[in-house]
Amino acid sequence: MSEHGFLYQALIYLAAGVIAVPLFKRLGLGSVLGFLAAGMVIGPWGLKLVSRPEAVLHFAEIGVVLLLFLVGLELNPQRLWQMRRPIFGMGATQVVSTIVAVSVIGWALGQPWTIVVVAGMGFAMSSTAIALATLQERRLLATPGGQAGFSVLLFQDLAVIPLALLLALLSPGVSSNGMDWMAAGRAAVIIAALIAAGHFGLRPLLRVVAKTGQREIFIGFALLLVLGVAALMDSLGLSMALGAFLAGVMLAESEYRHELELDIEPFKGLLLGLFFIAVGMSIDLGLFVRAPLVILALALGIVALKIALLYPIARVFGYCAPSDALVFALGLSQVGEFAFVLFAAAGSILPRETYNVLNAVVAVSMVATPFLMILYARVLAPRLARGAERAADVVDESTPVVVAGFGRFGQVVTRVLNGLGMHATLIDHDPSQIELVRRFGSKAYYGDATRLDVLEKAGVAQARLLVVAIDDPEAALRLTREVRKRYPALKIISRAHGRSDAFEYHEMGVPAIREMFGSALDAAEAALRALDYGPMAARRVVTRFRRHDEEMLAEQAPHRGEMKRLIAMQQQGRSDLERLLRGEAEEAAREASGG
Repeated sequence: MSEHGFLYQALIYLAAGVIAVPLFKRLGLGSVLGFLAAGMVIGPWGLKLVSRPEAVLHFAEIGVVLLLFLVGLELNPQRLWQMRRPIFGMGATQVVSTIVAVSVIGWALGQPWTIVVVAGMGFAMSSTAIALATLQERRLLATPGGQAGFSVLLFQDLAVIPLALLLALLSPGVSSNGMDWMAAGRAAVIIAALIAAGHFGLRPLLRVVAKTGQREIFIGFALLLVLGVAALMDSLGLSMALGAFLAGVMLAESEYRHELELDIEPFKGLLLGLFFIAVGMSIDLGLFVRAPLVILALALGIVALKIALLYPIARVFGYCAPSDALVFALGLSQVGEFAFVLFAAAGSILPRETYNVLNAVVAVSMVATPFLMILYARVLAPRLARGAERAADVVDESTPVVVAGFGRFGQVVTRVLNGLGMHATLIDHDPSQIELVRRFGSKAYYGDATRLDVLEKAGVAQARLLVVAIDDPEAALRLTREVRKRYPALKIISRAHGRSDAFEYHEMGVPAIREMFGSALDAAEAALRALDYGPMAARRVVTRFRRHDEEMLAEQAPHRGEMKRLIAMQQQGRSDLERLLRGEAEEAAREASGG
């Protein structure tokens, strides 16, 4: 079978991703790093299953295009206008400062000024794909730091034409005859025309396509729209991702926005993964054999330099929280895929060996980002949170009930108690939640409800009951164990997040209210009513199910570590449950008929 056969190539990429990504996710390293590692393994410097990564890299850029389209769908034009300050202010500051810093350092090290300026232009770019994918995976894109990062990435895409023009001026023997500047003006006019056409003509066209009732036609039109706009931008010398983003913004307020998201998402995920695999394949591991210290030192030096520049930029522009500024700096610290394009366009300036070294530095910097975000999530963020934590409020009352955690679960319990005239001391770690509760006339206190000393200051030693309603399952279990050990006579009711948690609480003798269990039983009762069961029959069946499930929980708890035993007990319980529920339904039917 030919290496270049489509089926052969598809099997290699799919197998590499399916093997590597779950493994890296299991290790807590993230999917992006898994795709990159898969590319290194199957590429020309690994198993040599693929010898021409540049061919698939160009095709896989469609994944970045689709990613930017989906991001654009989340931003309407009004929101985009509100972001103009971080886009143009922070974006321009970041690009210019990086080019200047790299150029000065390179020139001080004795490199020709033309080479260091080209290197600075490439290193100023960050990877839209890696930065956005990593921030989304870590759920950091919606944070102020994530939004600032997205704004700067958008400006970098807008900076394509100016940087390309500067490269043309730097190239030896090339003079600008004014046509490039005309091309820039033409591109601006076409972008404006595209936005106007999208606003006035695209939505009616979408309605016509939607009325066909053919889902595959709608999906085809969505892909045609995104790729068509991207191709138009590419023909103008602009970023394809920028064009796709503009297409998404044009449809952000469309009634078909959610349907477009659902249709595009699977293609985006596959092609973006393919893009990361292609980046991994493009890393010249041979350079690491010849000059490993040079490549690693340059890559880590560039990442460190960009972090050192990005962090103060975020603080100066108003992202004052250290955590937000750090997310921004780490997320954009790598060098982007556009650097490959810039370096290729500067072929007459860069010697071949320098070109290879710069490309290797770009690829290594991309690999560093997932590790940096892991470092942030596991080490830096908790330390910053502790450093910024305000002191717990002083509790000035003593009540018979202490509620640890005042989310949706704790609120319902508290409302029932208040309805009976029983006041509770409420402890929660979310300042905004505390302020909201106080505005509605209830008393609540700020503090880390997972800490025993905070609960003791809240009067848990004198209370009759502690309700553990904390969102974090592990923290809730740990707190319950500590309280049970310190105050064995105190009654405790805890929120269990699943059956495994309920087993733990059962062993401690703590009543556990399983999250979602009660509302799911209500839904089951409503489903039976919809299937023409009478109200009495539906209620009896659900009540019998609850009793049986609680009995099963008590029986299974001592054997929760014995998987084979649990499976056997579950299978037997399923048979018993079918017999019991049928009996309850038949008994209810006889009583309803008077027989």
